Amino acid sequence: MKGNSRADIKVGDRVKVVQKQDQRTGSLTEGIVRDILTKSAVHPHGIKVRLESGIIGRVKEII
Repeated sequence: MKGNSRADIKVGDRVKVVQKQDQRTGSLTEGIVRDILTKSAVHPHGIKVRLESGIIGRVKEII
């Protein structure tokens, strides 16, 4: 499932995110959502989240 809609993402979900420095390569990092940072309902590049590891990125895939 894609991560463009805030309603689809819950705290505790396992997701794959792309970090700012990895946007060119598209390298994904897997983790569990700690905080949802995007306030809008949808975002074309993915909802921005903070993972439990402290990594911040935009959700590309919900596992």
